Amino acid sequence: MRNTKKNILSTSKLMFNKKGYSHVTIRMIALKLKISSGNLNYHFKKREDILEALYFEMVSEFDSRIKHLDKKEITLKTIKKDIHLSMQRMIDYRFFWTDLYNLLRQSKKIKTHFEEVYTNRIKGYHFLLDTLVNIGLIQNFEFVYERQFLIERMIGFSNTWIYNSLICNEKINAEYIDLQSDNLLYMLYPYFTDLGKEQYKSLTSHFFE
Repeated sequence: MRNTKKNILSTSKLMFNKKGYSHVTIRMIALKLKISSGNLNYHFKKREDILEALYFEMVSEFDSRIKHLDKKEITLKTIKKDIHLSMQRMIDYRFFWTDLYNLLRQSKKIKTHFEEVYTNRIKGYHFLLDTLVNIGLIQNFEFVYERQFLIERMIGFSNTWIYNSLICNEKINAEYIDLQSDNLLYMLYPYFTDLGKEQYKSLTSHFFE
């Protein structure tokens, strides 16, 4: 029974990624798995239940990282690694990020949790920026909203980089993910101290050749 449920989620994720959530039905998933719709409905009564299960499967890793943020060593290298891991996780569930705002309307449960995550992400960014100031990698912000605007830009980019790649017909591979992780980290560049710029250049030396 556990394997059947796992197979349903795995197959649904692949089909949602390929066709988009709105173009995949319960019957199509059942046919792909070669099981009856009734058998599938035993595990998930409706398509929205599959969506919610996949969403919480995806965010379990994100939630864990945010919870343990204060226990990790913070350097630009570890930040970039964490960005890269998050982006790869997003690719695995890209159907959600390419249809984000529509899917948030599909499920009140997901929308409520996503709003909580958004609040926690803002807190996480504040913690990150405070730490970078304290260890001398970025300068203090001149006014409160300067920091807030930066955080909103970084979260906005994080939410939409996959969607933008599809618009521009970019091939999403390891090289592209690495470029986008550099792109997100670059938003901090205007605030770097000399030490911060030195660390950033050592991570992205190919930009400065």
